[in-house]
Amino acid sequence: MDRELLLEIGTEEIPASWLPGLTTQLGTVLEAKLKEARLTTDEPIETYSTPRRLTVRSARISERQSDLEELVTGPPVSAAFGADGKLTPAGAGFVKKQNATEDQIERVQTPKGEYIGVRKHQRGKAAVDVLPEVLNNVLRGMSFPKQMRWDAMLDDGKGELPFGRPIRWLLYLYGGRVVPFTIGRSPLAAGSRVQEVSTGALTYGHRFLTTSGRAGRAVKVKHFDDYRKRLAEHFVTIDRSERHDRIARELDAESRRRGGRIARSLVGQGMLDEVPDLVEYPVVTSGTFPDEFLRLPEEVLMTTMIHHQHFFPVANDHGKLLPVFLAVLNMEPDQPEIVSRNMERVLTARLRDAQFFFQSDRQQPLTSHQKRLDTVLFHKKIGTYLQKSERVAERAAEIAARVFKAPQIEAFAREAGQLCKADLATDMVRELTELQGTMGGIYAREDGRPEEVWKAIYFHYLPVGVEATAPPTKEQLGKAAVSWAAVSLADKLDTVVSMFAAGERPTGSRDPYGLRRAAQGIVRVLVDLPELTGLDLRLTLADLVTEEPDEVFWSFMADRVRFVLEQRGYDPRNVRAVTHGDPATVSPLVAKRKLETLPEFTESDEFKQLAGLFKRVRNIAKNLESAATDLGGQLTEPAEIELAREVDRIRPLVEAAVASGGGYRQAFAEAAKAGPAVAKFFDDVMVMTDDAKLRDARLRLLKRLEGLILQLADVSEIVPEEK
Repeated sequence: MDRELLLEIGTEEIPASWLPGLTTQLGTVLEAKLKEARLTTDEPIETYSTPRRLTVRSARISERQSDLEELVTGPPVSAAFGADGKLTPAGAGFVKKQNATEDQIERVQTPKGEYIGVRKHQRGKAAVDVLPEVLNNVLRGMSFPKQMRWDAMLDDGKGELPFGRPIRWLLYLYGGRVVPFTIGRSPLAAGSRVQEVSTGALTYGHRFLTTSGRAGRAVKVKHFDDYRKRLAEHFVTIDRSERHDRIARELDAESRRRGGRIARSLVGQGMLDEVPDLVEYPVVTSGTFPDEFLRLPEEVLMTTMIHHQHFFPVANDHGKLLPVFLAVLNMEPDQPEIVSRNMERVLTARLRDAQFFFQSDRQQPLTSHQKRLDTVLFHKKIGTYLQKSERVAERAAEIAARVFKAPQIEAFAREAGQLCKADLATDMVRELTELQGTMGGIYAREDGRPEEVWKAIYFHYLPVGVEATAPPTKEQLGKAAVSWAAVSLADKLDTVVSMFAAGERPTGSRDPYGLRRAAQGIVRVLVDLPELTGLDLRLTLADLVTEEPDEVFWSFMADRVRFVLEQRGYDPRNVRAVTHGDPATVSPLVAKRKLETLPEFTESDEFKQLAGLFKRVRNIAKNLESAATDLGGQLTEPAEIELAREVDRIRPLVEAAVASGGGYRQAFAEAAKAGPAVAKFFDDVMVMTDDAKLRDARLRLLKRLEGLILQLADVSEIVPEEK
């Protein structure tokens, strides 16, 4: 008979950004540990969470472990039996160790030869006897962005139990009965006020709300349906999707009551995704702030409300902000007007600070702030932000004039590059660091600088995401699209190149200077350059990097190119195929265009045949430096003559595709048709013949084929050679 398993790990408040990942992870870890324990579950594992609890439930867990039958291998037959056919000491020792008899010995064929073995049958234990170990392994198997030591111990010989947050209670039921388990405390911490955490049938309601008794009191439950019902009675909504939907409904209703609507285009989905993980019982309230603050830049208002207070701004039908905000509380207040008044007081104080900083910064032009960057250190081995801005200005001007071939933009790019870091010296950015770049653009606009300059400053930290839809968009950039691309590339290139020169390189998950993000931003700009700027330029990294970095830098950049393309959903094998060779010569835009076409052919038999044979082509031709103008000898066999014709046939198509940056579909299709000719060549022709001149001609033919296909992709990466 199968029974329900219910586990709730009650903790101190878990950060909202951790909660979605931990909720999923708990279900995955439990499922894996149940499988390891040979406990079967036919129903999908369900997970739930609030800031104070992680819950997982399986509706049906078997009452017993499945029986285990395994074959234990021992020494080789040659060592287990003597010449007389009797067991040697080694064989007899193995049999004794396994508590078996000589009659139970089996002979087992393995890749290393014939061995003796004993087949052992182990009857499964009752689930209640195994589940404590399962919980032990679940607690050990959880991983967190940061772990805490909280003087907890497990009796598994591994000692201390770190966790994301201290565990306050454990609800662990199987078939409605408590599975015994205890988290001990270290000897130095144990005492009357620091107690062990033992499993029970108790959960805890909302910390502040209650219908009877005292708030946050223990609640006894019998099974999951009872658990869910009882928590709801004690003001805990266990299902995250229910909290999300309730918040969305109440936000819309309250904003309509206030005469506006949620400024979703400004807020984005981030706030609505985060707030459900901050509360157990969401309630929406609202408040107002003085109209005078609407004269502040919209970005300042949004940052203050969203990032600092987790308030939702409200806009009118034309998208203009109203002096109204919405807030999501974790309780139903007895006097909501007092709560709103207190929130209004806090927000007004913050906005008054922002107003002061804005007015103080505006007393002098942006260039005056830029001069103060010599006091702001970028890196001790590289220099100040003033020096960085000067480098960015020169590089941006060069990219605009030489790389983009847009000399009319050069002056704009230089000016924007010079001023792009100036806001780091302003009072506003020192207070609201999220607005770096943004405030520089706003102050440049207020100074009367052209759109090509202020928007390039405003957006120069972008892009951050690698998706094609990540901001900025062409519509947002307007006339500043080309100058923005020049400044954005210049800033990110300066960061990556100079940091690598200073010996600062990402290692594992550690990347304190955000070099991966900067490199991915470079690749993303190059991949989407036509869509963002209208410039159809197939740029390589060598076109942009005028320095001479080491091989580690180029390897790092090659990894970032592949990462961005793989994040766009392209097959990693195809990505490797179109980004082969010297990383400096790879064009991310060309790679993307090839990847848009390549999947059409990779599953065809012709293409698979060519891909498999191409490895042989590369191996045979690898010692030749390059294709000669002629083959250097007379081809004689029909198969090699046919392959030479195929090479001559597809050459103009490949070269035209490479020259135009388009037409890859036809080039791949025609290249795939060469597969049979290559196969027949290898079947009928002996490449390494004794005739030196003929051998050289055949090698050069293969080298020509290799060079031609490599202009499209290293197709050997796509389909492994069949054995």
